[in-house]
Amino acid sequence: MVPYSEVPALLRLIDDPDMEVYQHVRDRILTLGKDMVPHLEAMWEQTPDEPVQERLEFLIHKLHFGELQQDFGRWAAEPDPDLMEGAFLVSRYKFPDIDMAGYRSALEKICKSIWLELNNYLTPLEQINIVNKVLYSHHMFKGVEISYSNQEDFLIHKLLDTRRGNSIANGILYQTVCQMLDIPVRAIHLPRQFILACFEPEKERRNRVSGTGRILFYIDPLSGQVYSQRDVEQYFKRISVKAEPGHYLPMHPQRVIAFLIEEFAKCFDDEKSRHKHEELLGLLEGLSRT
Repeated sequence: MVPYSEVPALLRLIDDPDMEVYQHVRDRILTLGKDMVPHLEAMWEQTPDEPVQERLEFLIHKLHFGELQQDFGRWAAEPDPDLMEGAFLVSRYKFPDIDMAGYRSALEKICKSIWLELNNYLTPLEQINIVNKVLYSHHMFKGVEISYSNQEDFLIHKLLDTRRGNSIANGILYQTVCQMLDIPVRAIHLPRQFILACFEPEKERRNRVSGTGRILFYIDPLSGQVYSQRDVEQYFKRISVKAEPGHYLPMHPQRVIAFLIEEFAKCFDDEKSRHKHEELLGLLEGLSRT
């Protein structure tokens, strides 16, 4: 708990011109933690002085980021972390106050609209065709090429707001929807692309001696376009990369989120935003790369 008798004195000293005094105040505020955020935000609203606003913005961001680091560490420590939750945590880097519960509810409504059209007699391809119809035609989701000048195209909550996202955000949404519907779609390690694969259903895998799930076809999350094994083999030839077994393995949720963070961090790869680039890459510590 924040000792409220200390708060007014700390706030008064934020604009102290003596850097040694300010650094002491800064360190004390950061030690007190996220409970200081409302006080700092209220002061920001009442302060016309731009340098003081910048100090306040720095402190608010650092407090939010400290909380994000803790939540991200807990998420990464889970044996099978929830992919969508990881994507929401990345969104919180820029939008710390997003209502994740509200977006979860919106996602469930999308899944329900797909579920109503599914039945047990559909083939995997027929199921995916329904997913595509509902996502891209009914709900009007749109895929855009990755651009590091468009930060919000990487963020899952913005995708749910605007129906616009790049292949990574769209792919995370697509995989999550399929998992909620028990359709075995996962991101795979295809080089230079973020692409999904539809795997053999579990009941069919159990009937085979090897028990190894095989890929039935591939899905481009930008549009839902389906590709065959031959298409993917031709892609490897075109980029002059030898296909390895690991390219066809499903990505662990930690690896998917690590890739999202690595790409999102590139949006801040300039001198002014370098500290944000470094902060995001710092979130990768402890993440599995499998």
